[in-house]
Amino acid sequence: MESNKETNNASGYLFVGCMFLGIALGQFLDEPGVGLMGGMGIGFILSAVYPTEKYK
Repeated sequence: MESNKETNNASGYLFVGCMFLGIALGQFLDEPGVGLMGGMGIGFILSAVYPTEKYK
């Protein structure tokens, strides 16, 4: 099984993006820790659901 770095990186970017959005939302609501944990949780779920292989 070959690993495709392009799609694996996309999953990582998705996780980090959710994490930063969670931090920003948490800062806006004066609860950055809660926002960070929420963003990480959503990022983990989305990166697990995001397909890591290209289908032909």
